Amino acid sequence: MAEGVRRIIHLDMDAFYASVEQRDDPTLRGRPVAVGGSPQGRGVVAACSYEARKFGIRSAMPMARAVRLCPALLIVRPDFARYRAASQKVMAILRGSTPLVEPLSLDEAYLDVTENLWKLELATDVARRLKKNILEKTGLTASAGVAPNKFLAKIASGWRKPDGLTVIAPGRVEQFLQKLPVEALWGVGPVTAGKLRALGIQRLVDVREFDERLLRKTVGSQADWLKRLSHGDDPREVKPNRPWKSISAETTYVEDLERLPEMRAEVERLARRVAASLEKKNLFARAVTLKLRYGDFTTVTRSHTGDRPSRDPEEFAARAVALLGRTDAARRPVRLLGVGTHGLVAEDESHPEQLRLR
Repeated sequence: MAEGVRRIIHLDMDAFYASVEQRDDPTLRGRPVAVGGSPQGRGVVAACSYEARKFGIRSAMPMARAVRLCPALLIVRPDFARYRAASQKVMAILRGSTPLVEPLSLDEAYLDVTENLWKLELATDVARRLKKNILEKTGLTASAGVAPNKFLAKIASGWRKPDGLTVIAPGRVEQFLQKLPVEALWGVGPVTAGKLRALGIQRLVDVREFDERLLRKTVGSQADWLKRLSHGDDPREVKPNRPWKSISAETTYVEDLERLPEMRAEVERLARRVAASLEKKNLFARAVTLKLRYGDFTTVTRSHTGDRPSRDPEEFAARAVALLGRTDAARRPVRLLGVGTHGLVAEDESHPEQLRLR
């Protein structure tokens, strides 16, 4: 890449949960696999193998529908402890190449390898070495995108999955952008894409010359950002220590919960789990939020903000249960429960008297 241009890699593990399962159980290799809940209940697909994707199976699909699409589908219950262990190995490999690693989830991350610990001049060579090391040390494959910024690197990593490597050199950026549909723009989901297509914006580059007033009317404050991305301009840096904005835990139940005491026990369990995560990350939170999905898939949230930050598990549990009382849980079956926190602060950002736990 040219002098002065950043060298960014977006690395994305291939069908991560399903790949870990296939790695650890040879009988699953080469076969359609879905990780998730039971099709007899209301289980959903958390992840699926590439063999399963050929049948049209996708993440978040009801498992019952996935089985109808592929009667031979092999269903595996998720084992997040194993996925986290595999993720930790992958992230350690990435940090062996550069300290500028920004994890996005268990299975993907950005890296700035403009200056890297391996002293390699080409980001492509760094990406190749990372993919090789990951395969050798974890038995898993990853796809990588190499580009001058995060936006382009993210698109590139999904270009040739699985086990792909796509490089967008600075001189090829415009050529690459010309190929992309409007959905490739960061933050443009199916609903927004439908609105833009209705206006005649079919390709990413169509945004450039579109009437600014009408674009702003359609997408609001996002308009300036989309215009910038349409030129391939993304100034965001890779931030190795991404600030936590929220922490949450939730569970979808195979069978709807119908008894209030059972719901309260689950809410308390989730609240204590969130408090433990806060303690592990040395954070405190002012707000506690309850997420609840009824049996008919209606979802509601309730929130309470305290006057001081805390991470006391008993306090969190009590506040979350109180929020449960502000729902129809006593009268309606519940399919999902979640507890979250926001308004997070680090210990050194709070006054000592605020941090004393009751």
